[in-house]
Amino acid sequence: MTDTPLRDVGPAAAAGPASQIRRRRSRRMKALFPYLLVAPAVIYLLGITLYPGIYAIIQSFHAVKFGPWQPVGFDNYVRLMGDYQFWGALWNTFVIGSISLTLQCVLALILAFYAYRDPWVQGWRIVFLVPMLFMPSAVAFIYKLSFLDARVFSDLLQRIGLIDGNLAIQSSVWGSRALLILADVWQWTPFLFIIFVAALQGQDEEVEEAARLDGASWFSIFWNISLPLMKPVIAVALILRGIDITTMFTNVFIITKGGPAFGTETISYFIYRTGFKFFNFGYASAASVVMLILTIIIAQVVVKRAFVSARN
Repeated sequence: MTDTPLRDVGPAAAAGPASQIRRRRSRRMKALFPYLLVAPAVIYLLGITLYPGIYAIIQSFHAVKFGPWQPVGFDNYVRLMGDYQFWGALWNTFVIGSISLTLQCVLALILAFYAYRDPWVQGWRIVFLVPMLFMPSAVAFIYKLSFLDARVFSDLLQRIGLIDGNLAIQSSVWGSRALLILADVWQWTPFLFIIFVAALQGQDEEVEEAARLDGASWFSIFWNISLPLMKPVIAVALILRGIDITTMFTNVFIITKGGPAFGTETISYFIYRTGFKFFNFGYASAASVVMLILTIIIAQVVVKRAFVSARN
């Protein structure tokens, strides 16, 4: 019988499977490492957004005050459909938000146009961001003292001789709305300004240079070239500001308290009043869920149309 020679298995060959396992583990760890880094932030965001949202949805199907939860099905939503105060708050939110958002967009575009082109304005660009550095509550108190409590603005107009008595802003629905709009526009126009300046700086300079060589003016270049290219950016910026305006609460709470005659009560203040003044938490949750659904639908429609028109 012929003896079969034994192969000499060296240390490198013996360690082959172990080294392959270690390499596989290292590749898995490299692939999982980015996810491990963002996992704490994702868990935190889910904890402060997903859980409260699910909790509010479940709560909206119950009658919740201080006792045990009582299932009521869709009664809270049916009641909302016939609540004139809810529809009034929704209308106030739309009116105040649309006017404020339009003014902010126009002013931010004008400022961005000059800050992007004019070298002198570029040097003072940081000045436009100062209002955004104030706390919203501080801004609300400043406007309340200036126009309502201390009547600083009325006193200045009287000293100039433009008016004889104090302005009755607080007793006028549109005067109170104008005050909320003014405070919001003053503080948050810089937010859109930053985004629009970044969008202008990110555009291809060769396209503008070609239009300039053809004799187009700066305004014509901005209106016919820069502005159409900015449509997706403008849509996203307006959605972000629109969501923030939808949740406008600080200015309403400090300046007007929803008055006069619920004329400035926004949907956020309506939810606060329903939940924390009348302690009807189930009904307030139903209102918040309805507002969330409306916000998602409007945001989806606006973004989709803006991106489609930008592609065309």
